[in-house]
Amino acid sequence: MKPLFIIAAARTPFARAGSSLASLDAVDLGKSAVSSLLVRSGIDPHVVDEVIFGCVGQPANAQNIARVIGLRAGLPESRPAMTVHRNCASGLEALTTAHAKMCAGQGEVFVVGGTESMSQMPLYFSRRAVDKFTNLGKAKGFSERFGAMTAFRSADFSPVIGLKLGLTDPVVEMNMGETAELLAREFCISREEQDEFALSSHRKAAAAAAALQREVTPMYIVGKGVQPVLADNGIRPDSSMEKLGKLKPMFARENGTVTAGNSSQITDGAVSLLVASEEAVNHHGWEPIGKMVEYTYTGCDPRRMGLGPVRAMDAVLHRAGLTLDDIDVVEINEAFAAQVLAVRQCLKNPASARRAGLEEPLGDLPEAKLNPRGGSIALGHPVGATGARLVLTALDQLRESKAQRALVSLCIGGGQGGAAILERV
Repeated sequence: MKPLFIIAAARTPFARAGSSLASLDAVDLGKSAVSSLLVRSGIDPHVVDEVIFGCVGQPANAQNIARVIGLRAGLPESRPAMTVHRNCASGLEALTTAHAKMCAGQGEVFVVGGTESMSQMPLYFSRRAVDKFTNLGKAKGFSERFGAMTAFRSADFSPVIGLKLGLTDPVVEMNMGETAELLAREFCISREEQDEFALSSHRKAAAAAAALQREVTPMYIVGKGVQPVLADNGIRPDSSMEKLGKLKPMFARENGTVTAGNSSQITDGAVSLLVASEEAVNHHGWEPIGKMVEYTYTGCDPRRMGLGPVRAMDAVLHRAGLTLDDIDVVEINEAFAAQVLAVRQCLKNPASARRAGLEEPLGDLPEAKLNPRGGSIALGHPVGATGARLVLTALDQLRESKAQRALVSLCIGGGQGGAAILERV
């Protein structure tokens, strides 16, 4: 595959929904990430051919959010922009879409990434309430308006939570947490194992705080004064098995094991990457931080969407002619502890591998190689941005350790998996 080079990267701090970035919408976050990228890289915005950004909960007042972000970040109006959406892999989809466009001769230099304000996911009215509001809007004269108003009941003003709708699969009618509970039961993953994995994520992230800070560009929120947001705020250095054990299951009425503590955090944030063809790299004399050499997307049972990385990792390794032993760093998005633990089982256990659709397992994935700086359980999961964050984190680890290859992968709501292989330049 023709490689796509990553020239520079930047991201906002990742903040728990409802906390320090809650006042900013997805456009604000994306604009901050792109502006920081342009400053870090020092490039002339006119060399960018297109902006491609992922976003899952796209704001109603910013249709084609990539275009709005590009213009507000100072990119020329002559440069087009497009928004992509592949659920949790939207940030990775932005990167791979740029690769496809490059191979088609439709651009050499791209700004890609993802953004999400989960704090500002909208609330909706029920269909019944919408009909009543419509009738009220059409009413003429006092009598008709009075009649339309008296048709409302208190239940009509109870909002439908957009975030809850978005995290529910309409085909199998299961929310993402329920799919994690299914994997925990089928692969016999205990509550203790899940909490231990979650605790490890926080400890890894806390130990790597200085390295993670290199990824982050500080933000300054203007409101009542200026509020600095300097770092991720989801990492809990004081987390413990005792604290995690006190949390109640969220998605199963009986014998549940998936809790808020062993699930990814609902988070606000954005990531931006500057990517280019080899020809553009040579022409401009850029020094890339890495390159994407292979990628793929695969499908799986939506009820077991958490197993998506298994087939995707298998497919991308076969396409690249590599094995799991050839990979130095593996970043798997921690949607749920149960989900990542099930994936690890499928990678090494023959029976589990067959259940996930593989003819044979790929091999053991050592703890030290998996998410060395922690994952979304500690850092958070702004769904449209996480795919790009995995790329940024993986490449910085390759640079720091002088290792050669990284593999990033995500499960994708709706029953898909995405994976990409990156190399240090």
